[in-house]
Amino acid sequence: MRTVTKIGIIIIVILIVLMGAFYIYTLDYYRADEKILSVLNSDGPSIERTGRLTIIKPNDENDRHTGLVFYPGGKVEAIAYTPLLEKLADRGITCVLVKMPFNLAVFDINAIDKVFDNFSGITDWYLAGHSLGGAMSSSYVNENSDHLAGLILLGAYPLNDEDIHTLVIYGTEDHGIDPSKLEYAHNIFEIVGGNHAYFGNYGEQKGDGRASISRQEQQDITVSKIMAFINEEQ
Repeated sequence: MRTVTKIGIIIIVILIVLMGAFYIYTLDYYRADEKILSVLNSDGPSIERTGRLTIIKPNDENDRHTGLVFYPGGKVEAIAYTPLLEKLADRGITCVLVKMPFNLAVFDINAIDKVFDNFSGITDWYLAGHSLGGAMSSSYVNENSDHLAGLILLGAYPLNDEDIHTLVIYGTEDHGIDPSKLEYAHNIFEIVGGNHAYFGNYGEQKGDGRASISRQEQQDITVSKIMAFINEEQ
Protein backbone atom coordinates (compact mmCIF):
# COMPACT_ATOMS: atom_id res chain seq x y z
CA MET A 1 0.00 0.00 0.00
CA ARG A 2 1.39 3.36 -1.00
CA THR A 3 2.40 5.83 1.68
CA VAL A 4 -0.03 8.43 0.28
CA THR A 5 -2.91 5.95 0.56
CA LYS A 6 -1.98 5.10 4.14
CA ILE A 7 -1.89 8.76 5.06
CA GLY A 8 -5.29 9.27 3.45
CA ILE A 9 -6.79 6.40 5.44
CA ILE A 10 -5.28 7.73 8.68
CA ILE A 11 -6.75 11.17 8.04
CA ILE A 12 -10.21 9.69 7.36
CA VAL A 13 -10.06 7.61 10.55
CA ILE A 14 -9.03 10.66 12.58
CA LEU A 15 -11.90 12.69 11.11
CA ILE A 16 -14.39 9.92 11.92
CA VAL A 17 -13.13 9.72 15.51
CA LEU A 18 -13.33 13.50 15.91
CA MET A 19 -16.85 13.61 14.48
CA GLY A 20 -17.91 10.81 16.80
CA ALA A 21 -16.37 12.55 19.80
CA PHE A 22 -18.13 15.81 18.90
CA TYR A 23 -21.47 14.02 18.51
CA ILE A 24 -21.09 12.42 21.94
CA TYR A 25 -20.15 15.84 23.36
CA THR A 26 -23.36 17.40 22.02
CA LEU A 27 -25.52 14.68 23.60
CA ASP A 28 -24.48 15.89 27.06
CA TYR A 29 -26.41 19.13 27.57
CA TYR A 30 -28.55 20.87 30.18
CA ARG A 31 -32.20 19.97 29.73
CA ALA A 32 -35.14 22.20 30.59
CA ASP A 33 -36.88 21.20 33.81
CA GLU A 34 -40.32 19.61 33.80
CA LYS A 35 -42.09 22.83 34.80
CA ILE A 36 -41.43 24.18 31.30
CA LEU A 37 -44.24 22.01 29.94
CA SER A 38 -46.76 23.78 32.16
CA VAL A 39 -45.51 27.14 30.85
CA LEU A 40 -45.82 26.01 27.24
CA ASN A 41 -49.40 24.92 27.93
CA SER A 42 -50.36 27.96 30.01
CA ASP A 43 -53.15 30.44 29.29
CA GLY A 44 -50.78 33.41 29.29
CA PRO A 45 -49.14 34.91 26.22
CA SER A 46 -49.60 33.02 22.97
CA ILE A 47 -46.79 30.49 22.46
CA GLU A 48 -46.12 29.13 18.99
CA ARG A 49 -43.37 26.76 17.89
CA THR A 50 -42.28 26.69 14.26
CA GLY A 51 -39.08 25.06 13.07
CA ARG A 52 -36.27 26.11 15.41
CA LEU A 53 -38.19 29.09 16.74
CA THR A 54 -40.39 29.38 19.81
CA ILE A 55 -42.45 32.56 19.53
CA ILE A 56 -44.02 34.04 22.65
CA LYS A 57 -46.48 36.81 21.82
CA PRO A 58 -48.07 39.34 24.16
CA ASN A 59 -51.81 39.93 24.33
CA ASP A 60 -53.14 42.41 21.79
CA GLU A 61 -54.05 44.90 24.54
CA ASN A 62 -50.48 45.35 25.79
CA ASP A 63 -48.51 44.67 22.59
CA ARG A 64 -45.69 47.24 22.39
CA HIS A 65 -44.69 46.24 18.84
CA THR A 66 -41.21 45.55 20.19
CA GLY A 67 -39.38 42.31 19.46
CA LEU A 68 -36.59 40.48 21.30
CA VAL A 69 -34.65 37.56 19.81
CA PHE A 70 -32.93 35.32 22.36
CA TYR A 71 -29.83 33.14 21.86
CA PRO A 72 -29.57 30.36 24.53
CA GLY A 73 -26.49 29.51 26.55
CA GLY A 74 -24.08 26.85 25.32
CA LYS A 75 -25.34 23.28 25.64
CA VAL A 76 -28.61 24.44 27.20
CA GLU A 77 -31.96 23.28 25.81
CA ALA A 78 -33.53 26.40 24.32
CA ILE A 79 -36.97 26.06 25.91
CA ALA A 80 -35.34 26.38 29.35
CA TYR A 81 -35.59 30.15 28.82
CA THR A 82 -39.33 30.13 28.16
CA PRO A 83 -40.31 31.27 31.70
CA LEU A 84 -38.01 34.31 31.47
CA LEU A 85 -39.33 35.27 28.05
CA GLU A 86 -42.95 34.70 29.07
CA LYS A 87 -42.46 37.35 31.76
CA LEU A 88 -41.26 39.76 29.07
CA ALA A 89 -44.23 38.89 26.85
CA ASP A 90 -46.52 39.69 29.79
CA ARG A 91 -45.08 43.20 29.55
CA GLY A 92 -45.79 43.56 25.85
CA ILE A 93 -42.59 42.23 24.23
CA THR A 94 -42.76 39.73 21.35
CA CYS A 95 -40.03 37.18 22.14
CA VAL A 96 -38.42 34.83 19.64
CA LEU A 97 -36.37 32.02 21.18
CA VAL A 98 -33.91 30.34 18.79
CA LYS A 99 -33.01 26.66 19.09
CA MET A 100 -29.38 26.45 18.00
CA PRO A 101 -27.74 23.59 16.09
CA PHE A 102 -26.23 21.19 18.64
CA ASN A 103 -27.40 23.69 21.32
CA LEU A 104 -24.40 25.88 20.46
CA ALA A 105 -25.03 29.41 19.19
CA VAL A 106 -21.61 29.47 17.52
CA PHE A 107 -23.12 27.39 14.70
CA ASP A 108 -25.75 29.98 13.76
CA ILE A 109 -24.61 33.46 14.79
CA ASN A 110 -26.83 35.04 12.13
CA ALA A 111 -30.00 33.22 13.23
CA ILE A 112 -31.74 36.53 13.85
CA ASP A 113 -31.61 37.34 10.13
CA LYS A 114 -34.23 34.64 9.56
CA VAL A 115 -36.53 36.33 12.08
CA PHE A 116 -36.76 39.87 10.70
CA ASP A 117 -38.70 38.99 7.54
CA ASN A 118 -41.25 36.81 9.34
CA PHE A 119 -42.73 39.49 11.56
CA SER A 120 -44.73 42.54 10.61
CA GLY A 121 -45.61 45.37 12.94
CA ILE A 122 -42.41 45.23 15.01
CA THR A 123 -40.91 48.72 15.21
CA ASP A 124 -37.86 47.94 17.37
CA TRP A 125 -35.77 44.78 17.64
CA TYR A 126 -33.45 43.78 20.47
CA LEU A 127 -30.99 40.89 20.49
CA ALA A 128 -30.36 39.12 23.79
CA GLY A 129 -28.32 36.11 24.80
CA HIS A 130 -27.13 34.13 27.81
CA SER A 131 -23.53 33.00 28.27
CA LEU A 132 -22.26 31.65 24.90
CA GLY A 133 -25.48 32.92 23.34
CA GLY A 134 -24.60 36.36 24.66
CA ALA A 135 -21.10 36.19 23.21
CA MET A 136 -22.48 35.22 19.80
CA SER A 137 -25.09 37.98 20.04
CA SER A 138 -22.29 40.47 20.64
CA SER A 139 -20.39 39.01 17.69
CA TYR A 140 -23.43 39.46 15.43
CA VAL A 141 -24.00 43.05 16.56
CA ASN A 142 -20.38 43.91 15.82
CA GLU A 143 -21.26 44.07 12.11
CA ASN A 144 -25.07 44.37 12.12
CA SER A 145 -25.97 47.02 14.66
CA ASP A 146 -28.08 48.99 12.14
CA HIS A 147 -30.91 46.46 12.44
CA LEU A 148 -31.22 46.65 16.22
CA ALA A 149 -32.28 49.06 18.96
CA GLY A 150 -30.16 47.36 21.62
CA LEU A 151 -28.13 44.39 22.84
CA ILE A 152 -28.85 42.55 26.11
CA LEU A 153 -26.28 40.18 27.62
CA LEU A 154 -26.99 37.83 30.52
CA GLY A 155 -23.92 36.36 32.19
CA ALA A 156 -21.79 37.33 29.18
CA TYR A 157 -19.24 39.90 28.06
CA PRO A 158 -19.57 42.33 25.16
CA LEU A 159 -16.80 41.38 22.74
CA ASN A 160 -16.06 44.94 21.66
CA ASP A 161 -17.03 48.51 22.37
CA GLU A 162 -20.32 48.08 20.53
CA ASP A 163 -21.80 50.98 18.62
CA ILE A 164 -25.18 50.11 20.10
CA HIS A 165 -26.93 50.53 23.45
CA THR A 166 -25.93 47.52 25.53
CA LEU A 167 -27.14 46.14 28.85
CA VAL A 168 -25.13 43.56 30.79
CA ILE A 169 -26.72 41.67 33.69
CA TYR A 170 -24.88 39.16 35.85
CA GLY A 171 -25.12 37.62 39.31
CA THR A 172 -22.63 38.12 42.11
CA GLU A 173 -22.41 34.34 42.53
CA ASP A 174 -21.64 33.71 38.85
CA HIS A 175 -18.15 32.24 39.09
CA GLY A 176 -17.68 32.51 35.33
CA ILE A 177 -17.87 36.31 35.24
CA ASP A 178 -14.93 38.56 36.01
CA PRO A 179 -16.33 42.10 36.46
CA SER A 180 -12.93 43.58 35.61
CA LYS A 181 -13.36 42.31 32.04
CA LEU A 182 -16.51 44.35 31.46
CA GLU A 183 -14.46 47.27 30.14
CA TYR A 184 -16.64 47.63 27.04
CA ALA A 185 -19.92 47.61 28.95
CA HIS A 186 -21.48 50.97 29.77
CA ASN A 187 -24.77 49.79 31.28
CA ILE A 188 -24.14 47.08 33.88
CA PHE A 189 -26.42 45.64 36.52
CA GLU A 190 -25.27 43.20 39.19
CA ILE A 191 -27.88 40.92 40.76
CA VAL A 192 -26.85 40.40 44.36
CA GLY A 193 -27.11 36.70 45.17
CA GLY A 194 -27.75 35.65 41.58
CA ASN A 195 -25.70 33.05 39.70
CA HIS A 196 -25.14 31.90 36.11
CA ALA A 197 -27.79 29.22 35.71
CA TYR A 198 -30.81 30.99 37.17
CA PHE A 199 -31.49 33.04 34.05
CA GLY A 200 -32.94 29.80 32.69
CA ASN A 201 -34.81 26.79 34.09
CA TYR A 202 -32.41 23.90 33.59
CA GLY A 203 -31.23 23.02 37.07
CA GLU A 204 -27.78 23.77 38.46
CA GLN A 205 -24.72 24.29 36.29
CA LYS A 206 -21.31 22.73 36.84
CA GLY A 207 -18.81 25.19 38.27
CA ASP A 208 -21.46 27.78 39.06
CA GLY A 209 -21.80 29.55 42.39
CA ARG A 210 -24.61 28.85 44.83
CA ALA A 211 -27.34 31.48 44.50
CA SER A 212 -28.73 33.07 47.65
CA ILE A 213 -31.93 34.11 45.87
CA SER A 214 -34.51 31.99 44.08
CA ARG A 215 -34.54 31.34 40.35
CA GLN A 216 -37.85 33.19 40.07
CA GLU A 217 -36.49 36.21 41.93
CA GLN A 218 -33.43 36.39 39.67
CA GLN A 219 -35.63 36.24 36.59
CA ASP A 220 -38.04 38.86 37.96
CA ILE A 221 -35.15 41.24 38.58
CA THR A 222 -33.77 40.53 35.12
CA VAL A 223 -37.10 41.28 33.45
CA SER A 224 -37.46 44.50 35.44
CA LYS A 225 -34.01 45.70 34.32
CA ILE A 226 -34.58 44.70 30.70
CA MET A 227 -37.87 46.61 30.62
CA ALA A 228 -36.21 49.68 32.17
CA PHE A 229 -33.51 49.45 29.49
CA ILE A 230 -36.07 49.18 26.69
CA ASN A 231 -38.11 52.06 28.11
CA GLU A 232 -34.98 54.25 28.11
CA GLU A 233 -34.36 53.55 24.43
CA GLN A 234 -37.93 54.15 23.22
